[in-house]
Amino acid sequence: MPEVTSQEWNAFLADCPSAHVLQTSAWGDLKASFGWDRFHILAGKGGRRAGALLLFRRLPLGQSLAYLPKGPVCTGDDPLTMAGFNQLWEVLGAEVDQICHRKRAIFLKVEPDLIDFAGGTAPSSILLGFQPSPHAIQPQRTILVDLAGTDDDLLGRMKQKTRYNLRLAQKKGVQVEQTADIAAFYQLMQVTGQRDVFAVHSQAYYQRAFDLFSPGDQCNLLLATFEGELLGGLMVFIHGSRAWYFYGASASQRRELMAPYLLQWEAMRWARAKGCAQYDLWGIPDLPEADLEAQFSSRGDGLWGVYRFKRGFGGQVCRAAGPWDRVFQPLLYQFYLWRMKSRATGENGLGG
Repeated sequence: MPEVTSQEWNAFLADCPSAHVLQTSAWGDLKASFGWDRFHILAGKGGRRAGALLLFRRLPLGQSLAYLPKGPVCTGDDPLTMAGFNQLWEVLGAEVDQICHRKRAIFLKVEPDLIDFAGGTAPSSILLGFQPSPHAIQPQRTILVDLAGTDDDLLGRMKQKTRYNLRLAQKKGVQVEQTADIAAFYQLMQVTGQRDVFAVHSQAYYQRAFDLFSPGDQCNLLLATFEGELLGGLMVFIHGSRAWYFYGASASQRRELMAPYLLQWEAMRWARAKGCAQYDLWGIPDLPEADLEAQFSSRGDGLWGVYRFKRGFGGQVCRAAGPWDRVFQPLLYQFYLWRMKSRATGENGLGG
């Protein structure tokens, strides 16, 4: 079994500049700290190797659920394609199947790090040996912001209202600082979760994520204040030439100061200074862009407020090509689908 250590995995990723941050050993360590088993798998010889960070959630009676987030990964800097995934699976699939069988996985969920440029709500191509899954772990649709150019270039690609709001925050004296104050950030997350009705991780989770990624300068925690009052915060992660905005929060008071706009602006500038060319705003309603634009001004439920905010930064709406399930135990998999359909919350039990 070609299982490798975290150090060996990191050495492999050094030759994979396009790898997603969810395939890093630090992400595996984060999930391992909160109930997952993780394995780094490498296969292939010669010029091209393939690899995958695999996560397993233990179930009763020795069963498990397997998850491959935003992978697999291969050497080189070319973006993954659907055909490329199938080629990688020819190299890597047998090794992945072997460990999934060893861990008694009911199925393997894969969310490849690739974009379905057809842009619909159903996959336009097929992954060999997989079936389309009705349950995603990561957001299906996002906005990717191009960080190329100067500050003026970035501002010029934004909506006029967004430029106005971030400049208003600057003019009013909102301050944005890099910090390690996870406790303050968690306080904001609790406020935001209660106000906007979404679940938040524990303070220990955010602390562990920061501790794992910040030593390698792959994570930045930014807090916005006004006259000493905490207004907002965000955590941004980077790997290779990409940055991801995963966690953000804002206070319920002084919202007229537009602190979240200035926070995103400073996060983008930081990511660009670290060599990133792309900033992923991570999560909007899963509808084609035409529908999003037609409805965003009248909808306030779910992620619609998030879309209204994020669209102003001038990025491209994109949709992930996935999720996909590789089934090993069909009867238990059907029971899983039934359970998921019957759960009113829609929570899939695999985690982010």
